[in-house]
Amino acid sequence: MSERLQKFLARSGVGSRRFCENLIKSNEIFVNGKVATIGVSVSEGDVIKYIDKEFRYIPEQNKINLLMLNKPEGVLSSNKKHNKIPIVFDYLPEADSSFRWIAIGRLDINSSGLMLFTNNGKFANFCMHPSSSIDREYLVRARGDFTPRKKEKMLSGIEIDGEIFKLTDIVEGEKSSTNQWFSVCLMSGKNREVRKIFNSVGLEISRLKRTRFGPLFLPSSLKPGSYALLSESEIDSLKNYGT
Repeated sequence: MSERLQKFLARSGVGSRRFCENLIKSNEIFVNGKVATIGVSVSEGDVIKYIDKEFRYIPEQNKINLLMLNKPEGVLSSNKKHNKIPIVFDYLPEADSSFRWIAIGRLDINSSGLMLFTNNGKFANFCMHPSSSIDREYLVRARGDFTPRKKEKMLSGIEIDGEIFKLTDIVEGEKSSTNQWFSVCLMSGKNREVRKIFNSVGLEISRLKRTRFGPLFLPSSLKPGSYALLSESEIDSLKNYGT
């Protein structure tokens, strides 16, 4: 059994099929130590490398497995070790030769909370693609003066480095002399998006925790560093969210 290289890379969570085709055209993908070309297929036993990531070919999985991890602070959302810093995959059940865990999005090293992992690249891409309209919710603690004008800017959109960033909802919570809690929602999963939005209006985040991904909430019973395998009904709720 063989499969086109760009299709295998896409379902392995590298990116969309078009993105993977462009990587191949740019000579950034290697198969068994040789630069790959458009049109090449891969099969069992082949080793595919992209930057510092190495994949061994695994046939496509029809059954979707979905796992929720409560990521602790200080842990990298990476599948490669960096200076002995722990990574999220250290906390997952070990995959076998028939599949690998693919992260559905990321959280930066200083953020915590809900992360999802699946064995199915197509499902991972579906969950991350903007057209799926899956929102995320975060609990935020920040320092600084929060005003109605700042709230308006955060909801209407702020241009940062040529990109528009915005929240879809922001609810004020408990406030002390130096800090205030917020619950915020957004649709996309751009890198450090929540932090960039808060920083742009002069608010410094001191804690950031993802509490919801679409219909899936982080349960209080799931302690930091723990994971839970999700049911078929929970997987279906994510598939059908926003439709």
